[in-house]
Amino acid sequence: MAERPVRIGCASAFWGDSLDGARQLVERGDIDYLVFDYLAEVTMSLLARLRARKPELGYVPDFIEGVAPLLPEIRRRGIRVVSNGGGVNPHAAAAALAARAEALGVTLKIAVVIGDDLTDRVDALHARGVAEMFTGAPLPEKIMSANAYLGAQPIAAALERGADVVITGRCVDSAVTLGALVHAFGWSWNDHDRLAQGSLAGHLLECAAQVTGGLFTDWREVPGWDDMGMPIAECARDGSFVVTKPEGTGGLVTPLSVGEQLLYEIGDPAAYILPDVTCDFRAVTLEQAGLDRVRVAGARGRPPTDTVKVSATWHDGYRMIGTVTLGGRDAAAKAQRAGEAILARARRLLKGRNLADFTETSLEVLGTEATYGANARPELAAAREVVLKIGARHTDEKALGILAREIAPAASSMAQGLTGFFAGRPGVQPVFRLFSFLWPKSELLPLVVVDDEVLPLPFAPGAPLAPAAAAAPPPAPAVTPDAEVPLIALAVGRSGDKGNAANIGIIARRPENLPWLRQSLTPEAVHAFFAHTGVTRVDRYELPGIHALNFVLHDALGGGGVASLRIDPQGKAFAQMLMDHPIAVPRALAGNAPR
Repeated sequence: MAERPVRIGCASAFWGDSLDGARQLVERGDIDYLVFDYLAEVTMSLLARLRARKPELGYVPDFIEGVAPLLPEIRRRGIRVVSNGGGVNPHAAAAALAARAEALGVTLKIAVVIGDDLTDRVDALHARGVAEMFTGAPLPEKIMSANAYLGAQPIAAALERGADVVITGRCVDSAVTLGALVHAFGWSWNDHDRLAQGSLAGHLLECAAQVTGGLFTDWREVPGWDDMGMPIAECARDGSFVVTKPEGTGGLVTPLSVGEQLLYEIGDPAAYILPDVTCDFRAVTLEQAGLDRVRVAGARGRPPTDTVKVSATWHDGYRMIGTVTLGGRDAAAKAQRAGEAILARARRLLKGRNLADFTETSLEVLGTEATYGANARPELAAAREVVLKIGARHTDEKALGILAREIAPAASSMAQGLTGFFAGRPGVQPVFRLFSFLWPKSELLPLVVVDDEVLPLPFAPGAPLAPAAAAAPPPAPAVTPDAEVPLIALAVGRSGDKGNAANIGIIARRPENLPWLRQSLTPEAVHAFFAHTGVTRVDRYELPGIHALNFVLHDALGGGGVASLRIDPQGKAFAQMLMDHPIAVPRALAGNAPR
């Protein structure tokens, strides 16, 4: 039971993140726990394909490569490791790490958490009439993967049994941190406010440098991009914590940089639903507590629900995306015509081979603000250097192979100035779509395997989601606005995705800015700004504790993830695009606003 603050460092945000993060935290972070997050929602399908080819694969190899060389130092410093890098094969990941440890002469107790994989229960899922939780669609006939989001209890139990390393499959991203905190402080699983604070710590850490200045709106203020500090949560027994980073590293930790990550992909801040607790982040506060130190408090918790989210993936044909560059006069117009001609030629060839038409196509002339739709600046249509992106989907990969072959011939038969074939002929990729649904906790059995012991840890009973208390409506400004400034003058923002929905978080630079943001950034205004994306509905939520608004844009990503043909399939640029939205303000405020 820890009596001093516990320091937890996160070394990865996704599969493919820099391997240097772990070394920085181990050697310079003075940490107690080293955690890793690797599993984006579609990553499981990629790992499942690897395991199907070779049964000894299916885990994230980056985890082994990143942590294995550090094992002697990790052991010497007494650091414990928690990672979801087990993917769809945690046992294989544990065996690979154990072999590397043995070669280094390091003795480790490695625990594995399983019980998330529902792929072998597909018949039962169909028999139950499982429906997609956002669209109501039925479960596809064949699925590649199906994994329930486990919580922190198995991780805490593994640490309690002396595990030096805990390797899990699919769990919620924040669980690797919450499990360590519950073990370190002996928190009760009924202490919902502390569980919410611990989950918030995990949420802030889970995307690594995104909370220490990475992706920050005010990017010019962030030093040391070449040596960005990995995040550390310095946690107290009462649940409060400080976000910081190793001394002397790059990055920036301020209430605004931390706040951007707080809003990242959270949806409704009053009901951030996790397996162990339902979190309410509306009253969270962020306070500068020293150089690159931000104190976080105020998360509230309610009992967990009686279901967990399951993410399944299914194969939905193939896609091809290719790019070429055009330079010179009228480059944008040439690119548009070339793209249309390439698609028309490919369609003619498909017809000649008795192949069906493409199920979807996409042309974007990058450099003309194609992603902005009607908000694009018209003068950019005269750009003299653009990139043409051509995308298509089809049920038959041979059809896309024909399209891929017909891009290069444009270099000698279409527009002069067409170049940029350094990447070669674009490849054809399988498309895996996400299918999310809820599953009763009572029908799941997480297991902890440590040494020769198999410990079952059934979920505690939950209850249907209880609505959070509604906040009082804020008063409208008493002053009539008579000027306009761009949103960036009054706020910062961050955006991301959940399936086919985009999430945009906006934080006022000063509390007095919030009423004006609220008045101009209505759901209707945001819907109109992004109408070209096909968005069907915009929900707006408030976080008065950090003077913020959070927007969820439904059906705005063209299918989202690898199912989308767009250049921004995850809405990563949406918040920065919105920064030009005009905000009506009093003239006095407009004169004082930074630009």
